[in-house]
Amino acid sequence: MPEEMLCPSCGQFSPHSEIKGGQKNLVRCQQCGDTHPVVREKPRLKTVRAIISTGATSCTYHIDLPSRDLLHVGQELVVDDGKSDVVISEITSLETDRRVIEAEAREVTTVWARAVDQVEVKIAVYHRGKTKSFKELVLGERIFSVGESGRAEGAGYRIVKIKSRDGTFPSQARARDIVRIWGRRD
Repeated sequence: MPEEMLCPSCGQFSPHSEIKGGQKNLVRCQQCGDTHPVVREKPRLKTVRAIISTGATSCTYHIDLPSRDLLHVGQELVVDDGKSDVVISEITSLETDRRVIEAEAREVTTVWARAVDQVEVKIAVYHRGKTKSFKELVLGERIFSVGESGRAEGAGYRIVKIKSRDGTFPSQARARDIVRIWGRRD
């Protein structure tokens, strides 16, 4: 696949196709046809500590990230340290010499994140003047909707309200974005 770069002959930022790879890369400008060498920098990696929360527990991982990658709060991060399961997570905070919302990986000492591949959804069910709380482990991409029926501890309920992480009350949301679900017993 052609890569866009600046051609030293025609001075245009245009697609170039690779002729020869390896240590001495040669490319051809698709605009003017000139062939010229190009130096590609091999990305340096930075080992970063990642603390991933899953419900009430947290696990520490050590992951290698390209040092120039820009990380930011809210970004999805696949954590694979090669020793345990792969965890899909969402960055909640970044630590450099202080807490920041955005930084290059080379500046980061710790990534704080929450697992979003499987999440614990808190459900409060109201029945005859009493509310009972439950926790359900579900896939993070599962969609919950107001009006939907569910079951908890053998009792049926209907969802009446959903609160999302951004503080709104949507009519439907992904499990990974939900703070709490309220329901009424059928």
